[in-house]
Amino acid sequence: MRTIDLSPLYRSVVGFDRLAALLDAAASNEAASGYPPYNIERTAENAYRIEIAVAGFKSEELGIEVKENLLTVTGRKPANDETKRYLHRGLAERNFERRFQLADYVVVTDAALSDGLLSISLKRELPEALKPRTIEIKSAAPLIQGEKLEGDKIEGEKAA
Repeated sequence: MRTIDLSPLYRSVVGFDRLAALLDAAASNEAASGYPPYNIERTAENAYRIEIAVAGFKSEELGIEVKENLLTVTGRKPANDETKRYLHRGLAERNFERRFQLADYVVVTDAALSDGLLSISLKRELPEALKPRTIEIKSAAPLIQGEKLEGDKIEGEKAA
C-alpha cells in the first residue's frame, strides 16, 4: 500500500483542513475490515442508497446515527449463552461499526431491513439560499425624447 504525504498541502492552503482530514481518513480506512459488505447506489440526481449485508441481525440489534456529517451504522449481537457445536461456521454474526462520511446537506430520509439487507436512503437537500436561481433581465428605460447620447444623431438633425 502506498502512503501519501499531505504535509505540503497543509503548508500551502488555508481553510481546507476538512478536505485534508477526509483524505487522511480515506487512506486509513482502506486497511479497515471489509465486514459487513455494502453497496452505495445513486438512485437519482440528488438521492443515494447504501445497502449493507446484515444477515442474521434483527432490526433491534442495529443502530443508525448521524452526527456532524458522519453516518454510523452499528450491529450488536447479544451475548449468546448457548453452547453450540458448529461443524462449520460461515456466518460471522459479529458486532460491527461501519462509518460513512456524508457531504454537506445530505440527510438520511429512510432505513429499512429486508432479506438480510439494511437499506439506508439519503438525499441532498440544498437550502434555498444555495439553490441556483434565475435573475430576470429588465429592459433599460427609453431615452427622453430629444436627448441624445454622444455619437448618436437625433432624427431630422442634419449632419454638419
